[in-house]
Amino acid sequence: MRKYAILRRRVGMSLAVVALSCTLTPVVSAAEDALQVYSVPKGLLYSAHNDDFTVRVRKPGGPWQDLYEYRVQVDTDTKQNASMVYFDFQGTVEIEVQKNNGRFDTVSVAPLASAVKPERQGSIVRMTLTRPESFSLQFNDDRLRNLHILAGAMPAAAPKGPNVRVFEPGLHLPPEGSDVFPVKSGERIYLAGGAVLKGSFALEGVKDVSISGRGMLWDPGRGIDLDKAQNVAVSDLILINSDRKDAARVINIRNSSNVALRNVTGFTSGKWSDGINISTSQHVSVDGGYLRVSDDAVVIYAVADCPLCRQRAEQTGIPDINPPGDTFDISVRNLRIWNDVAHALYIGHFGDNAHPRTIRDVTFDNIDIANLDEDDPDWEGAIAAYSGDSTRIRNITFSNIRIDRIEEGKLINIVAGNNARYNKAPGRGIDGVTIRNVTFSGEGMPSQSIISGLSAKTAVRNVTIENLNIAGQRVDTPQGADLLVGKHVENLQLR
Repeated sequence: MRKYAILRRRVGMSLAVVALSCTLTPVVSAAEDALQVYSVPKGLLYSAHNDDFTVRVRKPGGPWQDLYEYRVQVDTDTKQNASMVYFDFQGTVEIEVQKNNGRFDTVSVAPLASAVKPERQGSIVRMTLTRPESFSLQFNDDRLRNLHILAGAMPAAAPKGPNVRVFEPGLHLPPEGSDVFPVKSGERIYLAGGAVLKGSFALEGVKDVSISGRGMLWDPGRGIDLDKAQNVAVSDLILINSDRKDAARVINIRNSSNVALRNVTGFTSGKWSDGINISTSQHVSVDGGYLRVSDDAVVIYAVADCPLCRQRAEQTGIPDINPPGDTFDISVRNLRIWNDVAHALYIGHFGDNAHPRTIRDVTFDNIDIANLDEDDPDWEGAIAAYSGDSTRIRNITFSNIRIDRIEEGKLINIVAGNNARYNKAPGRGIDGVTIRNVTFSGEGMPSQSIISGLSAKTAVRNVTIENLNIAGQRVDTPQGADLLVGKHVENLQLR
């Protein structure tokens, strides 16, 4: 009966998302070339610009159009200013880039799987795109002052009908005295390209909400927060954060169900500023997008992460009448990631010893990791799972993952244990991990991968690593993978 209940919930989620987006119609027909560029609001024209590059775009044979080069702060360790441009197109588009400050000898593209082939003509780099893609250009391998290009598909028109709120191009502020744009159940919110909101969205206790469009959230802190929300769809937005606030995540999903994220882009540079943070939630899908973040890119937890909730309980002595539940049915696909700090894909670690929870049925598929830098040995890992605080982890799959460079950190870190820094009790173990079709270029200085349990009750069981390729060589032994296999690991297979 359980699988049929899950199926009904999945169908319900799909119908909800369709209902939220069914009034959106394509802007152009599939046969013609089309290009859409967006102006910057006057209030940001000078304050948000980075002059490191000049970027133009056009339809083949058409007039060149200038793009606005946004300043995006990256890497909380160094707080450098990279650049970002965005536009949308259909068919074929040509791009040209000039580096404005100093000469260059080389230009490279990240991730390595990108279809983009830059051609240099003197001081100009030119490219032709025939499909939407998000990527970056590094001049002389400068990874902290590089150029991010977000070339999206032509956006849908604004929805029509009741409960629609449209933010037109221009600068928008939250209600006076607040830094949050309120959201009500049933709303369809659309940010037109060129709309910039200096604030965040709080979706607490709402249902049947969609937020879409090619607009931008500019330095909002915690960008989009979901708590006890149901049937929510978020698509196509761009979020740019500075280090102004700690824990300034792109999207935070807590105690929620039936959530669909599609083609969301986020930049963060503050302390603890994750990309997509999912906990005590069910039936969550992430499809497409680009994340350059200064903490974990995508993390799956089993803890409520609600200090205010704990404070209320302590003050009143009344526990939450709807305590958080397990985290399950999570799908993350078709994503591109650049980690300046911490993990790319991470499951577990934190939990609730008073209410032991399980994280299960999680899939990561078709993901490019352009860079990874994690210098804390306890947490290193491009592909990572840690069972602590009475949490059990089951049925996890990492497939078709491509890692370009590990500046510092591990390729694989699968541990069931008890870390004294953050855990008050050991986890309940990990059972069922599949790592399939993973490719690591070998570039960088990774430390040794690890798979290890703590005891018979806190063990790692049934791990399969299939078709692992490192530096152009397929490896099928722990030695070949530079993998330390610790105690209490049962049924590990490399093939």
